[in-house]
Formats: sequence, C-alpha cells, structure tokens
Amino acid sequence: MQHSHDHGHHHHHGEGQTENRLWISIGLNFVITLAEFIGGIISGSLSLLSDALHNLNDTTSLGISLAARKISKKDANKDKTFGYQRAEIIGAFINLITLVIIALFLVKEGVERFYNPQPINGTVMFTVAIIGLLGNVITAVLLFRSSEENINIRSAYIHIMSDAFSSVGVIVASLLILYYQLYIIDTILTMVIAGYILWQSYYMLRETINILMASTPANIEVPDVKKAMTDVTGVHDIHHLHVWRLDEQNILLESHVVIDENDMDKMESIKSKLKTLLGTDFNIHHSTLEFEFKPCEKYGENPCH
Repeated sequence: MQHSHDHGHHHHHGEGQTENRLWISIGLNFVITLAEFIGGIISGSLSLLSDALHNLNDTTSLGISLAARKISKKDANKDKTFGYQRAEIIGAFINLITLVIIALFLVKEGVERFYNPQPINGTVMFTVAIIGLLGNVITAVLLFRSSEENINIRSAYIHIMSDAFSSVGVIVASLLILYYQLYIIDTILTMVIAGYILWQSYYMLRETINILMASTPANIEVPDVKKAMTDVTGVHDIHHLHVWRLDEQNILLESHVVIDENDMDKMESIKSKLKTLLGTDFNIHHSTLEFEFKPCEKYGENPCH
C-alpha cells in the first residue's frame, strides 16, 4: 500500500493591518464600556448597563481574536503537526459562549426589572448611548473587510454590530423615557437585545462546533466526491473517505483508492488526476490517498485504517 500527501496552505495578506485595526478597536471599546457603565449607574438604565456588559464582552472578544490570530501564525511542530490554525476557531467559540452567557444574564435581569420598575434618567442614557453608537460604528468599519474571510474576526464583528444595534435601541428608548416616561421600554429593549444576541450566536456556534468536530463542510457532499473520484480512469473503488475542515480555509480529505494491480505503473498518473480533480472541483488542496489493489476489508482489516 502506498500513501501520498498533498499540502496546500494558504496565507492571506494584510494580516498586520487587521491586527492594527483590532488594537484600535480594543481601545475604542474599552472607553465605550467605561462610559456606559458609569452612565448606566447614574441614569439607572438596565438597557444601558446591558449595553455596557455587552461592550465589555466585545473588548474581551477582540482581545481573544487578536491573541488567537497571533497563535495561529505559529509554525507546525512535533506536537502540533497541523500547526495552530484552529486557535482562531477556538477563539471564536470562546467569544460566542461568553456572549450566550451574557444574553441569558440580561434575560434574568430584564424579568426582575419588569416586576420592579425603576426611575431612569433619560438625558444621561441618551448622551452615553450616542457615544457608544459612534464608537461601535467606527469599530465595525475597521473590522468589516477582515470579517468577510475569517470566522474569528467575524465573531468579533458580530459582537460589535449587535452592540451598535442595541445602542440604537437605547437611544430610541431614552427618547421615549424623556418625552413619555415609558420606563417599561427599558426592560423590553433589554429582552430584545438578549434575543438578538442569542439568535446571532446560535448560527455561528453551530459553524464553529462543526469545524471543531471535524464535520464535512456544508458545501461538499461526500457521495458526489466519491463518484467523481471513482469516475477517474483506473480507479475501481473509493472507500474510507473522510472530508473535514482544519479551519475556515483548509479542507482536508483522506481516502483509500483501489486500482488494478496491472496499473501499478500508472499509479502516479492516477494520483495526479485525483488531486487535480479534488482541487479544481471541490477546493480540496490537502489530500491523503492510500492506494490498494484489493479493498482492505478483504484482508480482514475492520475497520480500514
């Protein structure tokens, strides 16, 4: 039996620029968090304090994102033979879990405030919310481009966008409190913010868990890959086929390939065709192929390895 490996690692430009933007974003969010905590305590607004808690988590998430990016650049070694690319996925997972915990805390506080409403200073609430919104908009602009191609930065971007959304809500709520004394709107807004956070977190948590659990990418159907590989001239059977993601960019595959013993001299040609097929049709640039003349089950190997 013979094994062949194909390594296709992709490096993205502009990483230094992304890290600089992360540093600026961390500074902005820390200032916003302090302003909202102070403003929330002075005004008595639960939704403003909720926004401050959310923003504190934003600051933490940006720090985790920055640390994860730096770790993911470390070279592979004898202990981490695939390198540290999944550090960013783990960073995103931590961010999202903390976001869910905060959302559940906001729900609890909102329910308690519903039965025990408190007077709120709408002017302070409005002023601080405006400051928070401006900071979040600037941060979102800084992170937008990087968020399109990286789940770790995207999790941080979602933090910022959800906080900008909640800041707009706080501004509207403060105006209703100022002009109509609708204090209940503060509680309602807190519940809306929490619901939005939970909704956003669910979909991204599902994606990060799928990567960590080595699930087949959503855009790849294993039967289609098997059929395409089997259709290559000289290939009699494909089994022990596994497809998974190392991180967002790198899809990996391993498979046993059965060919005729008389085609041994064509093995390199068949391998080349398979790798070209996998790269062009399925964007799989790292494959491990084990060639056999009979399916391994016939040798009493169960399961095949």
